[in-house]
Amino acid sequence: MSGGGTETSAGGEAAPGGGDKKRESLGTAGSPAHLIIKDLGEIHSRLLDHRPVIQGETRYFVKEFEEKRGLREMRVLENLKNMIHETNEHTLPKCTEIMQDNLSQVLQRLQAASDSVCRLQQREQERKKRHRQRHGQREKQALHGEPDVRTQSLDPGIMP
Repeated sequence: MSGGGTETSAGGEAAPGGGDKKRESLGTAGSPAHLIIKDLGEIHSRLLDHRPVIQGETRYFVKEFEEKRGLREMRVLENLKNMIHETNEHTLPKCTEIMQDNLSQVLQRLQAASDSVCRLQQREQERKKRHRQRHGQREKQALHGEPDVRTQSLDPGIMP
């Protein structure tokens, strides 16, 4: 950027047509031209270089986000803690009591059903036993030549 002074070539010498006095006046730290160039550099960096501002805003956003997130997570954890406490203190004992009451009723009904099934099985076994005995008697009678009593009473042609 040129501050209105003479331009120097790559070797550091003054360009033809320029004087050494102007170059020296630009080079001194307290000269007005140097201060203007410095101010222009600061203005340029503030207006066109947004990195420091963006970095500051980013740091602020992250800080705020972490604080809000931390508070939100603390509220969620506190709510979970309250729900667990409520469950342990009230809901579980109530459920256990109801379960025990209903379990005794279920056990009574199950015992009654089991007894009914046992009685039905005994009746079925007795019926099968009587059926086998009757069938065995019929076979014995058939082997000995005795007519079946039921068939005689049903047959009208045979008179006793």
